[in-house]
Formats: sequence, structure tokens, C-alpha cells
Amino acid sequence: MSDVRSVAVLGATGSIGGSTLNVIDRHPERFRVAALTAGRRADALDRLAVCWNPDYVVLAGVEDLPTGRQWGGDWRYGSEEMRLAAADPAIPIVVNALVGFAGLESTLAALGAGKRLALANKESLVVGGHLVLEAAAAGGGELIPVDSEHSAILQCLGGRPTAEVHRVILTASGGPFRDWPADRFASIRPEDALAHPTWSMGDKITVDSATLANKALEVIEAHLLFGLDFDRIDVVVHPGSIVHSMVEFRDGSTVSQLGHPTMEVPIQYALSAPERLPNEFRSFDPVDAGPLEFERLRREDFPMFELGVAAGRSGGTAPAVYNAANEVAVRAFLEGRLKFQAIATLVETVMSSMPQTPVESLQHLVRVDAEARSRSRESLGTQSATRGDRTP
Repeated sequence: MSDVRSVAVLGATGSIGGSTLNVIDRHPERFRVAALTAGRRADALDRLAVCWNPDYVVLAGVEDLPTGRQWGGDWRYGSEEMRLAAADPAIPIVVNALVGFAGLESTLAALGAGKRLALANKESLVVGGHLVLEAAAAGGGELIPVDSEHSAILQCLGGRPTAEVHRVILTASGGPFRDWPADRFASIRPEDALAHPTWSMGDKITVDSATLANKALEVIEAHLLFGLDFDRIDVVVHPGSIVHSMVEFRDGSTVSQLGHPTMEVPIQYALSAPERLPNEFRSFDPVDAGPLEFERLRREDFPMFELGVAAGRSGGTAPAVYNAANEVAVRAFLEGRLKFQAIATLVETVMSSMPQTPVESLQHLVRVDAEARSRSRESLGTQSATRGDRTP
């Protein structure tokens, strides 16, 4: 049992959490589930606890107790217990699959405690920026990205210094509206945006993929993870989602990482790197895959991309404002209270109303996040009132 490493899965009830548990299930000789956490899906967490019997579980929403609880183990509640799980000295690996800004505190806690952090919560790095990098440096933590694009870049670099890199090229599926003319966007419904052509993800990230906000977050993430200027990070549309990213070195060589779309490959690599464990995933056949097609990004039709990259270039609190406004806008869209095209309008309105300032601390970011959300809700109410909607 000495080679078995304990893992905490934060956000265990989501799609990334489920994929992580699938990977662990295939390698019981290497990993064990020590802690499972969830935001509010208490009954789903209870079912996972029965299956995995971890040392303890954490439910962030203290008011969301499971109905008819089946697992009789150690239940813990609240955001502080979530942070303590991320920093638990008995658990060397933390998978952060929480959604949105809520994952930042756990990211800082895990890295500050010297953990290997398999990071799927990209908002942590985008919003926390140098706070996250400083926590890793101070605590000795190791940050391994779970995003398929950044995992691909990490693998393509192979330990080479970024000074040898001319540029990196992130690939984007283009989302469900890649072929839609812009004049059809006014008719987009939530169910249209959730019909992703290649990936199975949670609702929020799926909508972000449809608006290309997710790709903007990934550009900022690449800038921070690999220390690359924004001018050295490109994005191309690759509908097949076979090439996950490319690295072009200064000698003209371009290295890419390919594979069928599954989050389990980058998750497994994040858990085991630099070792590569065997798996039973679908083998890649270049003949069956057919031609690899690439297209230019339609930047003018998807303004959330440019808004996000602009926030990253500005730095400071700008990414936090962009992220907070986007989270409010996406929720409103999914609830039918905001049109698809109005997501970018709301985000731009809030960004222009809040000055960019240097990030002072986690508490400072919490205040900025709260202010951006408040202004987003005010803007949402103004738009609804203008349209004469009954729903505020």
C-alpha cells in the first residue's frame, strides 16, 4: 500500500469529478479516494460516498443536507471545511474540479500546503493570477493543468524552456455555433448552446465554449502557466478536437498532442506525470481519424473571446471582473432571462464600469468579485426592465 497515493476530489459530482473517479477506479494500485466534496448536490455526493467510502466528505452548502442519507461516515460542511480538505496533510494529490470563482480558495490552500494540484478549475488561475503562482512557490505545490489544451502544451514542451518556444497554438472546437451565420444568433436557446459537438461537460463550461469565453480563459491560463506573452499564444478552430494543442519552437519545429476527445487522458496524466500509466482508452488511428481540418477564429462574431483576452492583457482585477460578470450572465442565459448575444453586452458593460487595479490579496479579489456580480445583476435588471420583462 506504500505506493498508493491518496486523492481529494473537489467537485466530485460534476463531469470532471466523475472522469477522475473513473481513472482512479482503473488504477486502485496507485490511487485511493480519501476525500470527496461537492457544492450543493448532497444526494449525488452521498451516492459517491457509498461507492468509494472515503475518509470523509465535504458539502459546501451547509443548508443542503442529503435526504435519507445512506453513507454513515464523516460528513463535514461549509467553505472552511472545503479549504481544509484541500490542505489536508494526509492527502498529497488534490483534483480541483469546482466550478467558477468558488474554487480559488481551495487552489490557494492546496498549493500553499505543497500538494500536487490537478487543476480543472481554470477560473482559479485566471482570477487569482499571480496569487496562485506565489502560493505554489511559497508552499512548494505543483500545479498540473487538467484542461486538454494545457495538458497538451505541457506534454509537447517536454521540459524544454519557454525561451525556446516561438508560440503555442490552442485549438478550439468552435462550439455548436461554428457554422451558424451571425444573423441567426438572436434565435439561440439554452438547449442549442448546451449541444456541444465533441465534448461532454457541465452546463456553465459548455455555454462558455459556445461563446468562446472558455477559450479566452484558456489563453490567460496559458499566459500564466507557461510564462508566455499574449502575442505568443494563438488560437485556431479545429472541429474534430483531435489535435489538442501545438507548440512551435524557435527552430521551426511544431510538436502537437493528438487523441480522441476524452478528459480522462489529461486527468490521468495530471495524477501520474511524468510517468505514463497504461489505459484502455480508445486507441488513435490516423487513417480512421481522416483529414485534420483547421479554421480561423470568427473573432468578430464571438466578442466574449476578445473581451476575455483584453482582460488578461490588462491584468490585475480585470480578469476577476470578466469572470464574475460572465458567471452571472451565463446563469441568466440558462434560466431564459438573457439572450445569447446579450451575454457579451452585459460583460462589457460591467468591465467598463470597474477600473482595473492591482490585486492585493484574496480578500481584495473577493470584494471585487462581489462588486462585479452586484453590478452584473443591476445591469441584468436594467435590460429586463427595458424589454418589459416580468422577471427581474
